[in-house]
Amino acid sequence: MIRYTLRCAEGHQFDSWFQSAEAFEALEGRGMLSCSVCGGSKVEKAMMAPGVATKATKDGKPEAAPGPVAERPPSLSEPVHPLEHAIKAMRKHVEENSTYVGGNFAREARAIHLGEAPDRLIHGEANAEEAKSLIDDGVPVMPLPFLPKNRST
Repeated sequence: MIRYTLRCAEGHQFDSWFQSAEAFEALEGRGMLSCSVCGGSKVEKAMMAPGVATKATKDGKPEAAPGPVAERPPSLSEPVHPLEHAIKAMRKHVEENSTYVGGNFAREARAIHLGEAPDRLIHGEANAEEAKSLIDDGVPVMPLPFLPKNRST
């Protein structure tokens, strides 16, 4: 496995793992790479600081490497872009203030709209056909820019 720091045409920088350098080149050549922030398809390798192994000191902490200290690459689990922070905050708000109904979203949303179920805030999943039907019938729904944490895929 090899990790590359990538950058899109909009300047978003992110890390991604590949099976090998050849696997990266094959995906790049077929235009199958996209930005993890904006989804843009113009993605290329960014300049990277080499990973330098250091000796551990007696207390187990790594010894400082000689020379200039390279900036630590961003963590893949922490938001880098302000939009990522906003989506993370939105996800937290949705999860704290609504009930997850999974694949029953369309049925539950329609029942709430028709007064057949208690009025409450819900979130879950619906396919495109179900979502279009809800919108056509005037049920107030909105797509969310993230998948639920408890979704298996």
